[in-house]
Amino acid sequence: MSDPGKAGDLLAQIPKTEKKGRPPVHLWNPPFCGDIDMRIARDGTWFYLGTPIGRKPMVRLFSTIIRRDGDAYFLITPVEKVGIKVDDAPFVAISVQVEGEGEEQVLRFATNVEDETVAGAEHLLRVELDPLTQEPAPYVHVRANLEALIHRNVFYQLVELAVPREIDGQGWLGVWSAGQFFPIGPQPD
Repeated sequence: MSDPGKAGDLLAQIPKTEKKGRPPVHLWNPPFCGDIDMRIARDGTWFYLGTPIGRKPMVRLFSTIIRRDGDAYFLITPVEKVGIKVDDAPFVAISVQVEGEGEEQVLRFATNVEDETVAGAEHLLRVELDPLTQEPAPYVHVRANLEALIHRNVFYQLVELAVPREIDGQGWLGVWSAGQFFPIGPQPD
């Protein structure tokens, strides 16, 4: 794995703006400069050169320049695109705020990098089952082809909110958010 430049060099390339919000990485198309030794673990910990990045503001800044193209993840600046490894999802949903109830309910998730997203038509919630263990892996779409793995404690909160619903002749347990029903598991017999 090559390491073109230091992580700090990437941060220096992010344009400074007066406006709040994330940089427009979807508009940037710099040349690919190789992979760097950066990894996001399944628990949301960011590593650089095998060492956890302990400075939360630095992790937050890196999280604003991540992009997923196909199955690969990159850190993107206007002049450089470098590959990084993501073990599962780049973010972890660490809390959920429930507003309203029933079909009017809204689920607002917060991630480990301070993003917020409301599950709904534009930010889908999905659950994958491990084919061997049948253990659920729940995700919520955060932004532009990027998802957050929903932390186990947050998933337990969703299970507590789950209501039954029949979909295509099969019984499901799921949650409502922003007018959408999201199945989280088959209804027990």
